[in-house]
Amino acid sequence: MPSINENFLKLEKNYLFINIAKKVNAYKEANPDADIIRMGIGDVTQPIAKCVVDAMKKGADEMGVKETFKGYEDSGTGYDFLKEAVSGYYNSFGVTVSPDEIRINDGAKADCGNIVDIFGDDNVVLITDPAYPVYVDTNLMNGRTVIYADSNEENGFAAMPDESVHADLIYLCSPNNPTGSAYTASQLKTWIDYALKNKAIIIYDAAYEAFITEDIPRSIFAVEGARQCAIEMCSLSKTAGFTGMRCGYTVIPKELSVIASNGTEVSISDLWGRREGSKFNGVSYPVQCAAAAVFSEEGLKQTKENIKYYQQNAKVISAALDELGIKYTGGKNSPYIWLKCPNGMGSWEFFDKLLNEANVVGTPGAGFGKNGEGWFRLTAFGDAERTKEAMERFKKMKF
Repeated sequence: MPSINENFLKLEKNYLFINIAKKVNAYKEANPDADIIRMGIGDVTQPIAKCVVDAMKKGADEMGVKETFKGYEDSGTGYDFLKEAVSGYYNSFGVTVSPDEIRINDGAKADCGNIVDIFGDDNVVLITDPAYPVYVDTNLMNGRTVIYADSNEENGFAAMPDESVHADLIYLCSPNNPTGSAYTASQLKTWIDYALKNKAIIIYDAAYEAFITEDIPRSIFAVEGARQCAIEMCSLSKTAGFTGMRCGYTVIPKELSVIASNGTEVSISDLWGRREGSKFNGVSYPVQCAAAAVFSEEGLKQTKENIKYYQQNAKVISAALDELGIKYTGGKNSPYIWLKCPNGMGSWEFFDKLLNEANVVGTPGAGFGKNGEGWFRLTAFGDAERTKEAMERFKKMKF
């Protein structure tokens, strides 16, 4: 009889969004005529830019011709044309990343979870709380010790390191999911200095960098010292609407290394490449063609229109909360609005109230960690008219 990885038994029985779906489905069954507006899951609603779709079609057509057919991609790290496009994108906002430091993946979530395969289970992992569940779950699955840095109302949901605490791996997300807060260059420098002092590695999730409107870093590599201690992951899911196509990228600087138990210096890039060579066969050619088109002049122009659409939704949500005097973070540099539940309500209590009284679905903050209790996430990724309708319903609620 095989044994199981009993670390899985330490996890919540169901993933956060499965619990939400169960509640919503039960409500729909009891109220079949209810007009439910979903503002919970961070899925996009606008179609992918035409030039990106055209590039994917062209790539698919090439797969049907012997002379242009593609099988396995030789390096397993992504086609050169896409890595060069990503490198050029970084250059456009003043950050130097070479193509051979970039690895193409099927979305940031996968790499955020899988990257820990190359690190020992004895590492202490520091995660800011509230946090995107994959950071916590993937480390608990391997039995690692997870400690937390508190993001809360007092610090604007931007946790900073405690110099008296040691960590080996650090997860940061900016702009943050779920809170919408974003680190300044000075705050990131403090984290980088902490990582260097502890000889730690920062796993930096930059999935929402395209939504930044203020003068804050769009990459951790814009800050001095990051190349010696950070891995950056980004996704086209929100930048270009690739939630249904799956493509992103991870950047591992050449100089990032650790010392093995036998005293030898080990390249993190090489180690990750070995892991991927064994467990990952890459992203399909048509999808990589589409991804490269995102970073073309026309692709950036068209995808930015979609981002502006979602940013306007965020303004609608923020305006309604301002009118009601409800405290929140996010919305400016993020597609998420993180609001304080009115009248001291618990986050699941507020979820039920919003669903039952307004037929609107959001995400309870408690699902993101202990500091999420009493807070609630709304997403700006919905349809514009439905977002307006949802906030009109919101304003009519009795708190």
